[in-house]
Amino acid sequence: MFSNTQIGIDLGTANILVYTKNKGIVLNEPSVVAIDLQTKNVLAIGNDAKNMVGKTPENIVAIRPLKDGVIADYQVTTSMLKEIMKKVSKKLGFSVRKPSVVVCTPSGSTSVERRAIHDAVKNCGAKHVDLIEEPVAAAIGADLPVEEPIANVVVDIGGGTTEVAIISFGGVVSCNSIRVGGDQMDEDIVHYVRKNYNLLIGDRTGEEIKMTIAYALLDHEELSMDVRGRDLVTGLPKTITLHSREIQGAIRESLLSILEAIRATLEDCPPELSGDIVDRGVILTGGGALLNGIQDWLSDEIVVPVHVAPNPLESVAIGTGRSLNVIHKLQKAAR
Repeated sequence: MFSNTQIGIDLGTANILVYTKNKGIVLNEPSVVAIDLQTKNVLAIGNDAKNMVGKTPENIVAIRPLKDGVIADYQVTTSMLKEIMKKVSKKLGFSVRKPSVVVCTPSGSTSVERRAIHDAVKNCGAKHVDLIEEPVAAAIGADLPVEEPIANVVVDIGGGTTEVAIISFGGVVSCNSIRVGGDQMDEDIVHYVRKNYNLLIGDRTGEEIKMTIAYALLDHEELSMDVRGRDLVTGLPKTITLHSREIQGAIRESLLSILEAIRATLEDCPPELSGDIVDRGVILTGGGALLNGIQDWLSDEIVVPVHVAPNPLESVAIGTGRSLNVIHKLQKAAR
């Protein structure tokens, strides 16, 4: 009866989301796995594993098996997907056997990287696996008329990659994928604090700073935040106060790379579609769309309207799930 459950998976660098037709999003957890190095057993996944990052004994390591939107550790990713399928079965209340799965891949990924994603999902017991390009999934999830011959510009700022694509008539007309995203901004902040304050902080603290006081390159009322870490000079714990303007400077390079990718994509756009873009603007999805002030900053820089998708974090997963019906119509359905 349930042999052909249809599932959409957003296999993100930062979070994994699973969408089913009847229940919508049934799972949204960080893509982190805690592993016992001696037995190679998976001890925890998702939120439980994320809470262990940087706090585990030597024999346990919490890792992120996906890097820049593609699989970095194949075995661990397969184990993680198996655990996720178990969790999904629990939430749905019945066992998911041989589901048809649609998974999204970054538009810049190579055929080898796509094959790795395809095989990892297949190894978890999926019956059919279809791959869909991330920007197309994001556009479907953001309720854009993907199948019509109108320019839909999607900027998906994820954890590992930023995807910019112009989609028209069910396919990608022009796209750019850069390996700069939320993770890079976290690293920029960690590096800045280390260089300017001699204070060592973890990636999780870096992410917290970004979410709390980071601003796109705009004038704004200054915000501040207390940050704790280890002083590199004395080796003792220490607290400092950071201000939003200095964080703005720290993530400046990453934001300019994203802007450059958007400009490059718009430059490749056929002139007929450029007229649509002026009217319809650009849609932001992904976690990066929640950065303070990014909408206003981008619309100032590219001089076209910029809108944030109704639910930026879940757009790709929702689109992946919805595309189950239209995957065969979409021209670039990679088999």
